[in-house]
Amino acid sequence: MKFLLDAQLPASLAIRLQSFGHECLHTRGLPLGNRTPDSAINDLSLRDRLVVVTKDADFVNSFLLHKSPHKLLLISAGNISNAELEALMARRFPELVA
Repeated sequence: MKFLLDAQLPASLAIRLQSFGHECLHTRGLPLGNRTPDSAINDLSLRDRLVVVTKDADFVNSFLLHKSPHKLLLISAGNISNAELEALMARRFPELVA
């Protein structure tokens, strides 16, 4: 699968997801970096069939109303550290991909 991580997620999580054998891009690697507008993220996800991984609930409305982004993984884990988030994703990633 191919993933695009939104700005509020750590870039280290992209590296972790890549270690599972999936393509993963962080908004930091885009031309506008973490200032990339949601509309551009949606367009990129549709064009390249990317799963947008985000904490931003605005993407939910866009997904439900306009079927954009291509696919969406909304992370709602409360206020946890980046290390805890990576560990959580590592434990649950196989289930998420399935």
